[in-house]
Amino acid sequence: MARFNYLNAALLALTFQSTLAFTPTKLNSPRPTSLQVSATQPFSLDEYLLSKKGPIESALEASVKSRIPQTDKICESMSYSLMAGGKRIRPVLCLAACEMFGGTEEMAMPTAVALEMIHTMSLIHDDLPSMDNDDLRRGKPTNHVIYGEDVAILAGDAMLSTSFEHVARYTKGVSADKILDVIARMGKSVGAEGLAGGQVMDLECEGKPGTTLEDLKWIHIHKTATLLQVAVASGAVLGGASPSEVEACEKFAMNIGLAFQVADDILDVTASSEDLGKTAGKDEATDKTTYPKLLGLEESKAYARQLIDEAKECLAPFGDRAAPLLAIADYIVDRKN
Repeated sequence: MARFNYLNAALLALTFQSTLAFTPTKLNSPRPTSLQVSATQPFSLDEYLLSKKGPIESALEASVKSRIPQTDKICESMSYSLMAGGKRIRPVLCLAACEMFGGTEEMAMPTAVALEMIHTMSLIHDDLPSMDNDDLRRGKPTNHVIYGEDVAILAGDAMLSTSFEHVARYTKGVSADKILDVIARMGKSVGAEGLAGGQVMDLECEGKPGTTLEDLKWIHIHKTATLLQVAVASGAVLGGASPSEVEACEKFAMNIGLAFQVADDILDVTASSEDLGKTAGKDEATDKTTYPKLLGLEESKAYARQLIDEAKECLAPFGDRAAPLLAIADYIVDRKN
C-alpha cells in the first residue's frame, strides 16, 4: 500500500485558509440546522437517503478524472470501483453529523467523498488473491479481475492518496485547524491502529484455533468501526461540534461500526450471493472467526441490537436533530445486504 504523509496534505489545507469563510458557532447556543424534522411527521430514511444520493454520486464521479492520456487506465480502474454502487453509508453519516451541528452539505462533501475513496481502496485490496481472493463485489467482477492485480493494487494506492488531497484542496467554509483535525483522523483510521492493523489481525486469525471474542472485537473495531467513527466524528468537527459533542458522536459511531460488522457476519450466513452482491458463505469457506461462529446466530443478532440501542443513547441530547443518524443505526442491523 502506498504511504501518504497526511501532514503534507494538511499543510496544503493551510494554504487555502485565506479563501475560507468561517463563522464560529457558540458551543452552548441553539444550533441552526438544515435538517427539518417534524415532531408530528415521522422521519423517512428512504427520503433522506434519496436526497443525498444524487449529490454524493455526482461528487464521487467528479473526484476521479484523467486529465492526461498517461493516467487514463489508472483513473478508469479507480472510477470502476468507486462508482460501482454501494450503500454510501460513510458519506451519508458524515453529511448527517455535519448537518446535526448546523453545518452544510457543501462543508462536508469533500470529506464524505474522501471517506468513500478510503472505503473503496479497502475493498479493492480486500478482494485481491493475496487477501480474501474474491471475484465478485457489488454484483460486478472485482477490480483485479478486470484490470489485473498490478493495476488494482495501484488504483487502491492512488485512491488512498487522493482522499487526503481531496479534503485539503476542496473543503471550503471551514477553518484550517478543523480540516487538519479531519485529515489526522482519516490518516490514523487506515494505519497500524486502524484498517491496516485490523486486516492483518484478521488474516492471522483465519483458521487459528482459540481466537477469542476479544480478538474478534479488536479486529472489527480497527478494520470496520474506526472508519465509520471517523465519518461521524469528522462531520461533527466540520459542523462545529464541541469536544464533548464529538466524543458522544464517536461513541455512537463505534457501536454502530461494531454492529455493522456483526450484521455483515450474520448476512454471510443467512443471505445469498445475489442478495449480497458478493460471494456468500465466504467466511465459513476460509475458516474465518465470526460472531455467529463464536456466539451463535441468535445471540449475534441480539448483540447487534444491543450495540445499536447503546449507540442511540449517545445521541439522546441532540433530540430530533439526530433523526438521520438514529435511522441509519437501525438500518445497519435491519438491512438485507
